[in-house]
Amino acid sequence: MTEKLDQIVEKFNKIEAELLDPAVVSDPAKYRELMKERKNILPVVEKYTEYKSYLQSKAEAEEILASGDNDLYELAKAELEEADENVKKSYEELKILLLPRDPNDDKNVVIEIRGGAGGDEAALFSYVLYRMYCMYADSMKWKTELMYCNETELGGFKEVSFTITGDGAYSRLKFESGVHRVQRVPETEAQGRIHTSTVTVAVLPEADDVEVEINPADIKFETCKSSGAGGQHINKTESAIRLYHKPTGIIIECQDERSQFKNKDKALKLLKTKLYDMKRQEQHDKIANERKSQVGTGDRSERIRTYNYPQSRVTDHRINMTVYSLEAFLNGDLNAMIDALITADTAAKLSAEADN
Repeated sequence: MTEKLDQIVEKFNKIEAELLDPAVVSDPAKYRELMKERKNILPVVEKYTEYKSYLQSKAEAEEILASGDNDLYELAKAELEEADENVKKSYEELKILLLPRDPNDDKNVVIEIRGGAGGDEAALFSYVLYRMYCMYADSMKWKTELMYCNETELGGFKEVSFTITGDGAYSRLKFESGVHRVQRVPETEAQGRIHTSTVTVAVLPEADDVEVEINPADIKFETCKSSGAGGQHINKTESAIRLYHKPTGIIIECQDERSQFKNKDKALKLLKTKLYDMKRQEQHDKIANERKSQVGTGDRSERIRTYNYPQSRVTDHRINMTVYSLEAFLNGDLNAMIDALITADTAAKLSAEADN
């Protein structure tokens, strides 16, 4: 591990030197790329520097103890115990930092929420989840933008797509993909019986232009009037865009903007993200062992979480974690659950590394 860490420090120093090169400074794309790379390896370099300082302290304490100096014996013994504990702790932290990093972690995300079993009740809960993620994004100082929604008369969403833009958005939200189950008395149920409905959530890393190439000849655009539950502008102008990608059969509709051109741009952006996700899933499926070192498989048919209103609890089935603060959770207080999922995923990856 030390050899690998020394190579990372060497790479970091090389990046530092390149960032001072006038030719690099005058090339914004190259400069951004190097700054991003520097940001990714800086925590490793800092932790390694800390680790070596603890090793030095440990060696100095051992030297004093070996000298037989009785006056400093107790002090050196205490320093040795502290240094030894710090060495072990920082070593474990370094192992975590050296785990293969998900290249998508720094990306923005596109979230798609669709009502599943449960009809109107599922659509209503789709809106609840949309609101939850928007409130979480707001708490993280991230930006949300609605891409497309298919509303119901009761105020729910049969389907909604939106982007979340912010530092590390995908790293925090990627475990949200899957089937979310809700157990509650529907607003439409007069007899007060508890119903179970499901909603599917897909979290896709937003694709960069350089990652996905699209042949314009493969795309067919149609304009249509916006549809929805109502509104002054709905159904009056043909500003909505329906995009059809011939090779994959993907159909995307965007109607949130009043401008046809803006809706077209959003549709293309969403298509790139979907195509990138398809490519990413294909690569993911080829690596069988990789699935064993993740929390869940990422399969959108996998039931991952239950929201139980009568008991005011949220249970994540992948890590068997339950929180009894449903209202706060649905108001965007997700960090405790997300932190636990990240911790479990890291532990699984460390275990897989040890097995190899």
